[in-house]
Amino acid sequence: MGQVSQRVAVAVPLAMVALLAVWFLPSLWLAVIFAAVTLLGAWEWGRLCQLSAALNLLFTAGIAALVAAAYATDLYLDALWTVPGLLWWLAIALWVTAQARRDQLQRLPQGLRLVAGALTLVLAWMSLSSLHAGSPEGAFWLTLLFALVWGSDTGAFFSGRRWGRHALAPAISPGKTWEGFFGGLVVGLTAALILHGAGFWAQLQLPSLAWVLPVSAMVISFSVVGDLAESLLKREVDVKDSGHLLPGHGGVLDRVDALLAAAPVLAVALTRVS
Repeated sequence: MGQVSQRVAVAVPLAMVALLAVWFLPSLWLAVIFAAVTLLGAWEWGRLCQLSAALNLLFTAGIAALVAAAYATDLYLDALWTVPGLLWWLAIALWVTAQARRDQLQRLPQGLRLVAGALTLVLAWMSLSSLHAGSPEGAFWLTLLFALVWGSDTGAFFSGRRWGRHALAPAISPGKTWEGFFGGLVVGLTAALILHGAGFWAQLQLPSLAWVLPVSAMVISFSVVGDLAESLLKREVDVKDSGHLLPGHGGVLDRVDALLAAAPVLAVALTRVS
């Protein structure tokens, strides 16, 4: 089985299971599932930071404690964290942009990479959980988020292979191109159009298309930042994948890197209209 076929064979069933869970499971169960994925990502992040097994276990336990505290105090449902969350990803975007223009990547201290991992993973859990639990249309918003990330990733892959000429961030991820980015943007926005129409037909209480499309474009753009940030972390330790859990896909972080940035951006946008 070729690499592309293997990726599709794994991705399609996972996507179907994820969407079924979003629409049919209660928010509590989804929060638990998101927490489990977060902890798997924490373990991989610790390995990328070259922690020993014992220290990595401590790091992952710390992430678990932060997630549990955010749930127990309902912090993830509070709009106060969303602005710092957006500022965090704006800072990462600036860092990634600066690194992409350097001849030699600047390696961050291990402690700073661990703090970045904790903030990134906990913010992602809070965002995903709040998107589902924060409104009656929570299932729609998570579906939109997944469609934007998956659609833009697929569009970027095929348009980049077909038309890619100009590198997006050659120092970080040589395979990504501007042509791929814009192809992914077109596919993602098309998915947003279709879902908004379906939501309107289903009489969901949704913002106008004039709000949804710009926000979708922003979410897609930050999903690329999340992808590049994880690629930068892997380049610092010279590894191709964050793990080997999923055949043809690498590790958990390799699959959720775009969501790590996209989810907080959509969560912030929704708090501004709620």
